[in-house]
Amino acid sequence: QIATEVSAQASLLTRHQQQLDRLTTLTKQLVQALQGLQVATPPATPPPPVQPPGAQPVIASPRLAFPETFDGTAAKCKGFLLQCSLFVNQQPHLYATDESKIAFVCSLLTGKALDWATAVWNLGQSTYPTFSTFLQSFKEVFQPSPESSEAGEQIVALKQGRRPAADYALEFRTLTAQSGWNDGPLKLHYPCRDKGLTLNQYIDLSIRIDNVMRSRKPARTSFTMSVQQPSASTTPEPMQLGATKLTVEERERRLRNNLCLYCGLAGNIRATCPTRPPRPPTSVSATKSCLNHCEILVQLCAEGVSIKTTALVDSGAAGNFIDRDFVATNHLPILSCASPVAVAALNGRPLGSGRIDHTTNDLTLRIGSCHQETIRFFIISSPQSPLILGYPWLNRHEPTISWAGGIITHWSPNCQQHCFVTVPEVLPRPATTSLSSIIPTEYQNLLEAFSTVKATQLPPHRPGDCAIDLVPGAVPPRGRIFPLSQPESEAMEKYIREELAKGFIRPSTSPASAGFFFVKKKDGGPRPCIDYRALNELTIKYRYPLPLIPPALEQLRSAKIYTKLDLRSAYNLIRIREGDEWKTAFSTTSGHYEYLVMPFGLANSPSYFQALVNEVFRDMLNRWVIVYIDDILIFSNSYAEHVQHVRSVLQRLIEHQLYAKEEKCQFHQESIAFLGYVISPEGVAMDDNKVNAVRNWPRPKTLKELQRFLGFSNFYRRFIRNFSTVAAPLTSMIKKGDARLTWSPIAVQAYHDLRQRFTTAPILRHPDPRLPFLVEVDASSTGVGAVLSQRQGQPPKTYPCAFFSHKLSPAERNYDVGNRELLAIKLALQEWRHWLEGAQHPFIILTDHKNLEYLCSAKVAKADALSRVHEPDHTVPPSETILPASVIVAPVTWDIITEITEGQAQDPPPADCPNHLTYVPLNLRTRVLSEVHSAPSSGHPGIEATIQLLHNRFWWPSLRSDTITFVKNCSICNTSKTPRQLPAGLLQPLPIPKRPWSHIAVDFVTDLPSSHGHTTILSVIDRFSKGCRFIPLPKLPTAMEMAEALCNSVFRFYGLPEDIVSDRGPQFTSRLWSSFFRLLGVNVSLTSGYHPEANGQVERLNQELTRFLRSYCQDHQEDWSRFLLWAEYAQNSIRKPSTNLTPFRCILGYQPPLFPWSGEPSDLSAVNSWFRQSEETWNRAHVHLQRAVRRTQAQADRRRRPNPPYEPGQWVWLSTRDLRLRLPCRKLSPRYVSPFKITCQITPVSFRLNLPSEYRISPTFHVSLLKPA
Repeated sequence: QIATEVSAQASLLTRHQQQLDRLTTLTKQLVQALQGLQVATPPATPPPPVQPPGAQPVIASPRLAFPETFDGTAAKCKGFLLQCSLFVNQQPHLYATDESKIAFVCSLLTGKALDWATAVWNLGQSTYPTFSTFLQSFKEVFQPSPESSEAGEQIVALKQGRRPAADYALEFRTLTAQSGWNDGPLKLHYPCRDKGLTLNQYIDLSIRIDNVMRSRKPARTSFTMSVQQPSASTTPEPMQLGATKLTVEERERRLRNNLCLYCGLAGNIRATCPTRPPRPPTSVSATKSCLNHCEILVQLCAEGVSIKTTALVDSGAAGNFIDRDFVATNHLPILSCASPVAVAALNGRPLGSGRIDHTTNDLTLRIGSCHQETIRFFIISSPQSPLILGYPWLNRHEPTISWAGGIITHWSPNCQQHCFVTVPEVLPRPATTSLSSIIPTEYQNLLEAFSTVKATQLPPHRPGDCAIDLVPGAVPPRGRIFPLSQPESEAMEKYIREELAKGFIRPSTSPASAGFFFVKKKDGGPRPCIDYRALNELTIKYRYPLPLIPPALEQLRSAKIYTKLDLRSAYNLIRIREGDEWKTAFSTTSGHYEYLVMPFGLANSPSYFQALVNEVFRDMLNRWVIVYIDDILIFSNSYAEHVQHVRSVLQRLIEHQLYAKEEKCQFHQESIAFLGYVISPEGVAMDDNKVNAVRNWPRPKTLKELQRFLGFSNFYRRFIRNFSTVAAPLTSMIKKGDARLTWSPIAVQAYHDLRQRFTTAPILRHPDPRLPFLVEVDASSTGVGAVLSQRQGQPPKTYPCAFFSHKLSPAERNYDVGNRELLAIKLALQEWRHWLEGAQHPFIILTDHKNLEYLCSAKVAKADALSRVHEPDHTVPPSETILPASVIVAPVTWDIITEITEGQAQDPPPADCPNHLTYVPLNLRTRVLSEVHSAPSSGHPGIEATIQLLHNRFWWPSLRSDTITFVKNCSICNTSKTPRQLPAGLLQPLPIPKRPWSHIAVDFVTDLPSSHGHTTILSVIDRFSKGCRFIPLPKLPTAMEMAEALCNSVFRFYGLPEDIVSDRGPQFTSRLWSSFFRLLGVNVSLTSGYHPEANGQVERLNQELTRFLRSYCQDHQEDWSRFLLWAEYAQNSIRKPSTNLTPFRCILGYQPPLFPWSGEPSDLSAVNSWFRQSEETWNRAHVHLQRAVRRTQAQADRRRRPNPPYEPGQWVWLSTRDLRLRLPCRKLSPRYVSPFKITCQITPVSFRLNLPSEYRISPTFHVSLLKPA
């Protein structure tokens, strides 16, 4: 018997040793397999199809991470045993016996721990008969039990200090777990004073409060606020008179018994004690200047009496109020209210003024010079403001208020129609030149806009200060000092003193220098000039565009009243950018100075000033304001509207510290001169002063004088018909380059003709887009011209709107008459494209081109040769053909007609053949079909169109069926046309998983801006719960980097999945990817080629992700990675229609609340209860997923059709929609490529084709990309 026992023990030890050797061998094989993934071969067969919905799934155990090895370190013992216990308990089918569990733990030991396990294993099973006794002995050896008193002492000594509350709470909870204390004594050492909260609830609340305080701390320190605090002394309450303070004992007694500290009774506290009288409000400021309201000047009229006063505009007032004393002083009529109205403050308490029981009678309120209304006021006590215009008044009139200036700048369109009073359209011109008489009374409260004193003060720095950026490597220029005469020296000294007094210049030590000299003004006085030519050559030019005046004036078509403003010392109203002042230095005989303001003469001065005024009047430009540098034109349709427009412009000047020169301003004019043009409601004309200058211009004697004359004349070329043709002899003289001019008779005649045309130039009408346009063009041997006209007035007459002319180049002069006429049309349409393109009415072009209509030029009524015919005679000669009869050789014939006629001898037409159609014999029908269908004049039409073409001339009994067969089998149509029907292939939903994170889908979001080193996002979605993970990556990862990212961010939290769906990117089709997951037992499912709908869940997730990032970081796109965790949190918190649950609740069983934390305790008492609740949640989610899949499938199939019954071996056409064709133009490439053979069917809607090797793409395609051959 003893021998039998010994033999049994030996056999048992042998089996144990074999199991241990087998485990060791498997471990080595796994390590070698992981190291050899780089050279692993791809699978011979494709991955198996996804499990169909009807199959019963296999419920797998949760996949846990493999425990790490243990070398005997005491600090790691507890965690090692926990990992081992969880691993073996979650896989009972692998570790069913205590012996297998002990063997598993021993296989993970190294070093000292392995030496101990070897000795224990050799002792036999009797030493540790159960796994629990083995663990107990293991703990005794490698995990000495800590003294709970030590943990308690550490809890008592624990302090948070400056670290976050989360770190403090983590250490606190770790020590409490080691100490074994309950919540009672622990509360004494965690600062919890709310008895209604448990310890865990208060710890979580303290962490949240600490996080909020830490996040707000930078914002609090980013600025300081100085507020006048109210006085600490308050008016004593009545109960405080002669009263003594509560004793310490009495105060403690009341606090202990929850009694009021004021009256001593229960049920209330001191702050809300009903017996305590209300405290008077504390005044923050007693001065009226601290009130941030708008007070405006108004005029109140009642019973013929006019009263001027101020009104407070207050959007917080619920009505319009008037002061009781003001009513009594001015004897205004009042009425009793039908029912008293209560007045309350913002906190709901009634005001001390009591109820309102009286209102005024109807009063006339006038604001400004044109706004007038009838209004009633509630009568209250308001000593600060006699009138208060509240929210009802603001809501009715919707005025635009300048709160800084305290004025109303603009009224609503409703006010302009109903509240503006009638006033004379145009005021008479003032006879005096004083400031008050030049500026109309409507703008007397805006005289600051014309302040001479403020215009001479140093302006502030603005974002648009004049910058002087020099080209790289430029040396500051240094100019010479110009000698000055005695009067010029005195003028220079005066100029320097004035500019120094203004602060516009200062003494300089700059290495740069520019010369200073004078030029004569129009009145003969000296004008100071700085020679900045050398500086301008080294300056980087600021190419801000100046407005085009002629197009800008076209906006004045409906204006009837005008005002012109001229800014005072315009350029001096802009500062030089700080640090660039030294570049403006100039030298005089009295010293070296530099400018602090923008001087005249800098190359970029006009651009900077134009940029400033455009920004100031951005919302008014081309609506009622035109600004050209320092000249401002204001135009309106009516006087009342014009006053509001001018006021808004003046107010804008005041706000931006720009000032106008009142002596050069003109107000409320019916006709006004602006930038060399005279503008009126009738149109635009030339300035008479400029016309007289041209008419009296002496004949030029030098080339420079001729250039000056032509340059001056060219300014008005839009008023002169055929300007280029008339001035051609003069421009030819300039090309010769002779310093002394030689005047030929033709040049003299052109000179006098051009001057004469200035005196007879018409007024150009403002183009009206509501009327049709007429374009008249003409061409001569030297130039082309055009006139843009409209028929206006009653009765309608043709008025010119603009003239255009162009001198022909030497090459253009070689054109024949027809091409020159066509050139004239082309240039005219190009010049006036902004009016003609998109016009409300078709426009007419009048020309004498022979191809359009022959018009005899001898019968022209117009004197101008530009348009030879204005109203054509009714007796017009017959039109000529474009092609001469000499080029027509013979009529066009069709050879096949002769063959059909000959073929009818063998196959005569049947009796039912229509008489007007040609019968086609049987042997010629295919050729006729090819000729009709494939001819360039037909263009491969469809079936019905081809039948229609044939029915026009031919007939045979089976024409329709033959045509259908021919067109369907036409190779050109099959490769060039896209089917006009729904895509093939009904929706094939993916199987519904049974638990979260068992089936996932992955994709990338690429081409993002770099954000903290990341440019790519890996999106992972759980197909069961719709939960997601967003993983930022520095670049598009490789297959190995992709696997590592999934392991670190997904698998270690949720375990290994059963299936991963992805597209056919290079990472997912690599051998490394498939080999890695094959070893892990994870199925890899790839979508069919060029069919992203197969991975639609993650594609939709990427759309939501990009929408989220656009919403929060569109202005700071480089910070998108900071919002990635919030995008993931938001997606996991939103209820999904497919599951009717949020991913949080579906996975974890609860929904995380928004801050602040509610503090409600969890009702999950045990792990089994959690599992049951999770299973119920998953079951509900599964039901909703099934419904969602059926609903989605039904909706998708509405836009699809069943796929044709393809079989292996069948030939099909392949769509080129996603193929890269080596052709220059995609639009002209074939839609399908020649048929390929189907090798097998992958899924109901996916097929594999036999593609040539040069295609180098996946041979699996969705059925929607195929077409039967």
